[in-house]
This record gives sequence, structure tokens and C-alpha cells, in this order.
Amino acid sequence: MWLKQLSVLHFKNYSEATVHFAPEVNAFTGRNGAGKTNLLDAIHYLSLCKSYFNPVDSQQIKQGEDWFMVQGEFDKDGQPDVVACSLKRNQKKQFRKNKKEYTRLADHIGLFPLVMISPNDSTIVTDGSEERRRFIDNVISQTDLRYLDGLIAYNRCLVQRNSLLKQSAKTGMLDKGVLDVLDMQLVELGMPIFEKRQAFMAAFIPEFNKHYRFLTDTAEEVSLVYESQLMAGDFADLLAQQLDRDRALERTTVGIHKDDLLFAIHGDMPLKKFGSQGQQKSFLIALKLAQYSFLYNQKAFKPLLLLDDIFDKLDEVRTRKLMQMVSADDFGQIFLTDTDALRINRIFEEINRKVCIFEINSGVVNQLETA
Repeated sequence: MWLKQLSVLHFKNYSEATVHFAPEVNAFTGRNGAGKTNLLDAIHYLSLCKSYFNPVDSQQIKQGEDWFMVQGEFDKDGQPDVVACSLKRNQKKQFRKNKKEYTRLADHIGLFPLVMISPNDSTIVTDGSEERRRFIDNVISQTDLRYLDGLIAYNRCLVQRNSLLKQSAKTGMLDKGVLDVLDMQLVELGMPIFEKRQAFMAAFIPEFNKHYRFLTDTAEEVSLVYESQLMAGDFADLLAQQLDRDRALERTTVGIHKDDLLFAIHGDMPLKKFGSQGQQKSFLIALKLAQYSFLYNQKAFKPLLLLDDIFDKLDEVRTRKLMQMVSADDFGQIFLTDTDALRINRIFEEINRKVCIFEINSGVVNQLETA
């Protein structure tokens, strides 16, 4: 699978642009703020129906305009697919494949799988467990639509249980019948999600270890561990045991919504505290490359790989190793951004790989040359 053409209208800082891509490596170069990352985000829209950086769709509309459109032509096994996303201010977002509009955006997720690596990924390490659960859920959802539906239903039930607990705190009364129904639903919805996360991590961790070792030449020891309260006992029993605490805190304190990933370096030292910026970035890149490998194995075709500002905080050795890795046959079409076109040329000349370079200047795209 590869993206042959991208067109944007009134999208972020672009008035209008159409770009034709190579099936291998495509690099967007230019100064900071020129619009390089915005093109990556447009591609992300075509795959996952939303921005990678900003959940508010209306904020993607170019200043002074009332609508935006992003359209791309994909090639999957020689078959063309045209995907388009458009939004008018104060109206519902429209998403179409081959001119047919989706009734549910979730039905599009996974058809054109994509992995994005960005400086924003640092939140996976530095922020709370919600970011790491979002990472897991994003990967699994691209391979299993029922997972996404189950997760939405679980979160809806969780909101209802928490509302019941808050109501109980105000009135001093708890409707045990309603609680029992909600607990039963939480267990029925939560257990399949827990089991799928376990199965995912069993396949994912070896891929992560492989990519990290290659990227760093095993310069340091790291570990990735999936942590869930449901490993400690039966979900229904855990809910019953924690009821008094839940009532006191007015929220549900056990369940899959508390799952986490533990990142460690040099044995059991938390990566967040003891890893350098370069080590943290190497860890995150290995995570995302493992995501790519997992999607490839599940889909049996190669996802798109988007690398935003990838050379920042990576030394030259790791940069070259990364480019060697993603330029190999295990990877498909790649899009990357960098401020320095000469650096891109030099790196790909050194590893003897072709690259198609585009210069971005204030929302205007010009193709330079192929190295």
C-alpha cells in the first residue's frame, strides 16, 4: 500500500497544494513553521480520520476560510482508492472513500494503517497512564474494529458507574440493583479488552526488543512491561472489594481504565527519571517501529510510516541506523520532515537509498530532486 497523491485545500497554513509521491522515501524540508508537519498531519487524517496533534477539527481550517478538504489517492495491490475528508465550520465532518460517505468513521480505521513518530510522542513517557493506554488502543484498533466498539461501550458504562457513585455520595444511598447491573456490564465489556491487550503485548514486546537492540546496538538495557489490576484477581471480585473505597473517592478505582505500561532502563530504573533525552527518544522510536511491525504482521501489507523531526536528539550513529532500518524491505512508503535538505541528501546517499525531496516554504510545495 502506498499514497500516490495528496491534495489539500484551506488546510492549516495551505491555501491549495497537490503533491505526487514516490512509493519509497519522501522528505519534506524547509524552515520551522513552513508547513512540513502539516502535510504529515493531512496524511494522518486520511488514515485515522483526525489530526495527530489537535483533536479540534475546526482548528485545522486555514485562518480566514470556512472549510478545509484533504484528499489522497492510495494504491493497494494495484487498486486505486480515493479518500477524502472535508469540514465546513459549525458542521459535521464528512469522510468518504471512493465518493461513498461513511456512516461511522470507525469503519474506516485500519483500512489504510499508519504509524506516526513525532516529538509529541514524549508524552507517552512523561505523562500519565492515559497516554500509554491510548497508545495501546490506537494500535489494536487499527487491527480489530470490535475492540474499538468494546472500548467505547466500556467507557460509557464506566461513566454511568462513576455518576452513580457521585450520586450516592450526595444522598448517602446507593442503589445496589443498579450497581450490580453496571458491575456485570463492566466485567463483560472489560475482560475481552484485557485479554486482547495481553495478547497484543505478548506479540508486541519481542518486536520492541528487536528494534531497540538494532537502533542502539544494545548500548543499554531497557524493559517494557504491561501492568493491569486484573492480573491480581477476578474483575468482579476486585470491584466488590473496592466498593467502599470507590464510594469514598466517588469513582471506580479498578478496571482496565487503570492499565499502564512500565518503561524501565538499566534494570528497574524508571525511564522517565533516569533516561536521557536521547535514550527516551530511542525508546519511543522502538515503540513505534514495533507498532509498525505488529500492524504489518496483522495486515499482511505495509503501513505508511511518518517521521516528524526525527533527527532531533538522536546522535549521528542512531540516525544512520534508523534510516538503514526503515529503508529496508521490511518497511514500505515513508514520509519524513527535516529542516536541512542537504542532510537528507547526505544520509540517503551514505546508505545508498533513493529519496524524493520536497521543499516547503510558507505553504508552497516544490519538488527538488531525487538523491
